[in-house]
Amino acid sequence: MQPFQSYTFTWWQIGMFKLALLAIGVAVGAYWDDFFSRYLIALIAIAVITSAYIAYISLKQANLSS
Repeated sequence: MQPFQSYTFTWWQIGMFKLALLAIGVAVGAYWDDFFSRYLIALIAIAVITSAYIAYISLKQANLSS
């Protein structure tokens, strides 16, 4: 079994995956709010940095393909 392989999904399958991740995140955040409130600034920093990286890579690939 090879866990790191390429997959192809449709846009609605990715939408369902993102919805599932959002629901899990809200459930965990609601249940363990005391634990995560101590790390809120670090979590926001991680979210901003990783989002900026993904946006950079996406824009770089979009410029290369056109």
